[in-house]
Amino acid sequence: MNTQSTALAGSKSGLLPIIVCALIGLGVVFVAGHVQAGALHDAAHDVRHATGFPCH
Repeated sequence: MNTQSTALAGSKSGLLPIIVCALIGLGVVFVAGHVQAGALHDAAHDVRHATGFPCH
């Protein structure tokens, strides 16, 4: 009986990171879907420059 409760606790704790990642992903999609196209491009452009990735 002790191994069943341990297995159940392990499966519940493994589900939490999946749920959190799904909520963050949905938040990113929601925000990106409602932002102006120019603002999204400018943000991506600035990140490219900050990380040293050539974009021109």
